[in-house]
Amino acid sequence: MKDSIFNTMDHIQPTFLAILCMFTIFQTIPLCSSAPLNCTDTGRLCTSFLAFKPGPEETLPVIQSMFDVLPNDITIEGNGKGYVFIRKNCTCASGINKYLTNSTFTVRKNNGSVYNIVLDAYNGLAYFPSNFTREAKKGAVVSLKLMCGCSSGLWNYLMSYVMRDGDTVQSLSSRFGVSMDNIETVNGIANPDNFTVGSLYYVPLNSVPGDPYPVANHTVPAPVPAPAAADISEIKENHKSHALYWWIIGGLGVGLLLLIAVILAFVSWRSSSCFSRSERSRTAGSNEKISHKFQVLRNTSFCCASGRYICGDSGDRKEPNGESSDQQMNIPKVIGTDVFDMEKPLVFIYEEILSSTDGFSDSNLLGHGTYGSVYYAILRNQEVAIKRMTATKTREFTAEMKVLCKVHHLNLVELIGYAVSNDELFLVYEYAQKGSLKSHLHDPQNKGHTLLSWIMRVQIALDAARGLEYIHEHTKPHYVHRDIKTSNILLDDSFRAKISDFGLSKLMGITNDGEASATRVVGTYGYVAPEYLRDGLATTKTDVYAFGVVLFEMLTGKEAVTRTEGNVMKTAERRSLVSLMMAALRNSPDSTSMTSLKDQLDPSLMDLYPSDCVFKVAMLAKQCADDDPILRPDMKQVVITLSQILLSSVEWEATLAGNSQVFSGIVQGR
Repeated sequence: MKDSIFNTMDHIQPTFLAILCMFTIFQTIPLCSSAPLNCTDTGRLCTSFLAFKPGPEETLPVIQSMFDVLPNDITIEGNGKGYVFIRKNCTCASGINKYLTNSTFTVRKNNGSVYNIVLDAYNGLAYFPSNFTREAKKGAVVSLKLMCGCSSGLWNYLMSYVMRDGDTVQSLSSRFGVSMDNIETVNGIANPDNFTVGSLYYVPLNSVPGDPYPVANHTVPAPVPAPAAADISEIKENHKSHALYWWIIGGLGVGLLLLIAVILAFVSWRSSSCFSRSERSRTAGSNEKISHKFQVLRNTSFCCASGRYICGDSGDRKEPNGESSDQQMNIPKVIGTDVFDMEKPLVFIYEEILSSTDGFSDSNLLGHGTYGSVYYAILRNQEVAIKRMTATKTREFTAEMKVLCKVHHLNLVELIGYAVSNDELFLVYEYAQKGSLKSHLHDPQNKGHTLLSWIMRVQIALDAARGLEYIHEHTKPHYVHRDIKTSNILLDDSFRAKISDFGLSKLMGITNDGEASATRVVGTYGYVAPEYLRDGLATTKTDVYAFGVVLFEMLTGKEAVTRTEGNVMKTAERRSLVSLMMAALRNSPDSTSMTSLKDQLDPSLMDLYPSDCVFKVAMLAKQCADDDPILRPDMKQVVITLSQILLSSVEWEATLAGNSQVFSGIVQGR
């Protein structure tokens, strides 16, 4: 019967088709559901908008979660219609050649099928497999695509809009300030009066629709009812006591203001005193003893409050023997005098470096980096890490110095200073007490590390994402790291993450077109994006790919390149973690049926994790590690997604009610 209907569909009159469409709206799979916009250029990426009318329970955080966007990606229509407009990146999906954008949805009820719930939640904007008949389970997270569109160039944007009762092409034209002819052209409409409620139309726009979403709560409180006549006398009787009460409150307020003024005066005096002492120390003679205590960016004190001051003018700093540090150094001429064009790092003498590392003893060796060995040291009464490099690495040494004296962020390892000798170069960094993320993920018990809980892993991922976002978007110029991996993510004493290892071959300015040519491909096998290997062009999306690999490592506890046993010869086979996880995710459609994904999860998590959050992180990692760089999110989007996942994970942890296996974010052994 159905086959005969479809075979004769082209011969059915429009009136009958409309009746058929009204009938099928009650079926499980709507026959008249909208189709995405066709495309041919699979490399196309554009900004699009989706018109969405939220329900009473769909607040700003819910809308953000449904569409995976930031608050400033949401605008609101100001004519009382109750619509919001969602800004999304739209791409031409390869394979099906349709304009689509990715999102995830958290099921909020148990009744019905996931397919029907998703279609209803997104008001017809979702493009979802009609054969997805799985029963809905509250809390499950599903991955889906939303219908969007890219303009051919005649307009700046296309907005996806689902027609409702009362809508017409003429009303859309008036509402959004666009001609009916343009709407008809975009949608291929022959008769503007012939449209169906529930169909998706594309509205061409030349400017961003709507106004900024009102983040603050501007709810007007309900008016207070007038007092009854019987209560007036009681109010008068209590007036005196209330007046006395307000006099007391006023007196306390005045006293508090005076106390604050005294504190501010003390702070101002202390600050000026500190800086005057600092100035006196510059002019003191050689007989005056000078403190060598230094502090890095994370510390807060009135004097030398951050690494920015340490990286200030230190050329006149005197050493205990009264001579300038620069005069003690045999600085290679190739470095030049214009290296530190903005800020100068603190200079140490070689003897300090040598003694602080116990003569570079093996007991102080932390590990081997790309361009040298790293040692633990106590330098001027503070823990530091010192990278030891040969003089042949002057180019790498100079480049890292130039960058790290300009880049300061809580989630980037801070440069403190440097030292040089005739044949060696030294970089001094803040010390990360807990070592690298890699050492905690891969066989941690053999290394004496405590197992990381789910909450701690998400927090570490968010910290690293924020560090990457900073160098991608908030520095001038922007930078690409090019060697993001778990061994380059360090943990401080509070398990907060910091990105490290910013050498010449890994940190590079981005040109206007977003790409930077490289003479050779650098990085670590397993983390290098396929287009970088192919073309040798580094962009921020190459860092995003590597970050996706890091997320997979945090989920599984496996290394970026794993070894599996062969079935016949029992020989070890090398396989990338990305390919392993992509295969597992293909068999895990949502968070309630992710057996394949659970089989890959790190056993040290001991099943102490929220399944929906694990699925979201896995889907985020999948998007980051997509073969097509256009389909990968930027780090700004990664940060907001991980922030939402962390919030949900904290809420989950609160439901454990003091489970003894989770304490302060660290998983306790059984």
